[in-house]
Amino acid sequence: MRSIIFWGLFPFILPQAVYVRKTAPRFSGAAGPAKGTAGTGKNFNLIAIGDSIIAGVGATTLAKALVGQTAEKLSLLLYCKITWEAIGGIGAVSHHIIERLVPQLPDNQPDFMVVSAGVNDITSLSSVARWRQNLTILLQALGNYAPAAIIAVAGIPPLRGFPVLPQPMRALFGIRGQTFDRAARAEIGRHENAIHVPLDFEPEPRMFSADGFHPSEESYRGFGEMMAQGIAEKFKAIASEYQEIG
Repeated sequence: MRSIIFWGLFPFILPQAVYVRKTAPRFSGAAGPAKGTAGTGKNFNLIAIGDSIIAGVGATTLAKALVGQTAEKLSLLLYCKITWEAIGGIGAVSHHIIERLVPQLPDNQPDFMVVSAGVNDITSLSSVARWRQNLTILLQALGNYAPAAIIAVAGIPPLRGFPVLPQPMRALFGIRGQTFDRAARAEIGRHENAIHVPLDFEPEPRMFSADGFHPSEESYRGFGEMMAQGIAEKFKAIASEYQEIG
């Protein structure tokens, strides 16, 4: 039903969509090295892969973006050292991540992975079926690459509150985002080591960077905390299962 509503109303917002695509500011990714560390103690490796969120658009450095903030919070939750690396592509849709970014994964396998994808699929008008198919392929590829890694997939953020999107386009893309997020949650549930980290928050202007589309550094801090919490809970659950078996 939601897809019917979206495609039924989309022709009426098409002029808005064209205008936003032409006039929206284009920001570069975060500065600084694509690798770093956080915390002390036993070392775990974390790799983040995906779209402009992984590239850190809206943050000054990657240490202050999602990958760095996730690593920092995770090191505190697990009392450990996190060595992190970001492999992000600005504007990347899901099939670009599969075709262009997955081949860039390093030889050393990570313990944890963070994935951000989907928003660009929505704005490029991909179908829900294609989105879920690509997510399946991506999760299988990452699972084959690092079979023991916990893969944390970020949920679709609430597009209904993105300042750069005018109404009624904002509301319509908000509905579309919810549809994509439900499809992602269902697919992620089929993969044993994968978790869905929902991004269901009340969007406020301060949570966005100056482009009105990407997170601010304040938002990245909260985002990283959510990702780290999800990973830590999954990690502890797996550890508990091994103890019970032992």
